Amino acid sequence: MGTFKIEGGIRLKGDVHPQGAKNEALQVLCPVLLTSEKVRVTNIPDIIDVNKLIALLGNLGVKIQKNGAGDYTFQADEININYLETEAFKKEGGSLRGSIMIVGPLLARFGKGYIPKPGGDKIGRRRLDTHFEGFINLGAKFRYERADHFYGVEIEGRLQGTYMLLDEASVTGTANIVMAAVLAEGTTTIYNAACEPYLQQLCKMLNSMGAKITGVGSNLLTIEGVESLGGCEHRILPDMVEIGSWIGLAAMTQSEITIKNVSWDNLGVIPNVFRKLGITLERRGDDIHIPAHNDGYEVRTDIDGSILTIADAPWPGFTPDLLSIILVVATQAKGDVLIHQKMFESRLFFVDKLIDMGAKIMLCDPHRAVVMGHDFKSQLKATTMSSPDIRAGISLLIAALSAKGTSTIQNIEQIDRGYERIDERLRALGANIIRA
Repeated sequence: MGTFKIEGGIRLKGDVHPQGAKNEALQVLCPVLLTSEKVRVTNIPDIIDVNKLIALLGNLGVKIQKNGAGDYTFQADEININYLETEAFKKEGGSLRGSIMIVGPLLARFGKGYIPKPGGDKIGRRRLDTHFEGFINLGAKFRYERADHFYGVEIEGRLQGTYMLLDEASVTGTANIVMAAVLAEGTTTIYNAACEPYLQQLCKMLNSMGAKITGVGSNLLTIEGVESLGGCEHRILPDMVEIGSWIGLAAMTQSEITIKNVSWDNLGVIPNVFRKLGITLERRGDDIHIPAHNDGYEVRTDIDGSILTIADAPWPGFTPDLLSIILVVATQAKGDVLIHQKMFESRLFFVDKLIDMGAKIMLCDPHRAVVMGHDFKSQLKATTMSSPDIRAGISLLIAALSAKGTSTIQNIEQIDRGYERIDERLRALGANIIRA
């Protein structure tokens, strides 16, 4: 396992260009399976999870051409559908949470889709029910092999469009059902659909391939099935979670950083949530400039004076992927913050590492933590720690960059799963970070 050694307390300065969105990439790479024509996708982040999905597509028989950095052309004109039932696939598919999203396209085009229980972050229970209930509603038969946790759906002929009310606004669940429904016979209506920018991008891409999806950006999607889809070109948005991570890093290290080409219109409430912590963000065209917070940042209380609560919610609410960042940034704020992680019951379990560094945090229960900020009157102290998941990992890295002394972070493969060349990009800003 790799490690980072980080000398903390160094103020950074410069410009940073956000990578392509990880969560969007894991979705928009899967529609290449819906057509035999060429599909070109650009701004693909060079990170472990996305590279695993690209390798999986290659093993399925997708022809892959790398045109340049983050620029690939895919053609799924000779798919080996039998690969789905091999031991190699069970091992490969089980190592990546995003592998679940190949099921919808394969089911729609080839009449079958299988997947082992997907991997990913250990942040609590992550249900697959929404995905498979959607496929069953479209007419597929469900198959589950309990012994090796192998899931499957099959159908003879075409899927049949229908109305469905999702039991939860699952982003990946909605994406999977949409990709299946675009080739179904008739009209599919999905209510309580997720509407995150990732899902909107997927729907726009599918429409450019010839699909007929309306209601994009709302929680009510209508999909008129078509006989076939064609090729397209698609560019992935900048990663809003990485953008939020850079904002948090700039504030916590009292650094002056400009984040370039952030696609402001797709950031939703993210800038305002950081402003509630007292962080200054300046919009300069499509860039975000964060000045050095030499005097710190003060938390805004609610209108009635009660403690500020920051909670996650389905889009257009605040993304749960940034709550770990908010929590670590709050440790140096002036004031107190209640962090309420509603979706995953294990995502706050990295706070003990911050407490070891000197942060004042009270973990109320698996979902809530109260952070009492130091207002930079007491610097976090360096320590040795391990990254439990992607977002906790980057939060610990931010803490280490602000701390007094040299910290070591182990299991950095977790960070590499979601952040492209993070150590190189930090060094370009002046950080002292070594990969070992």
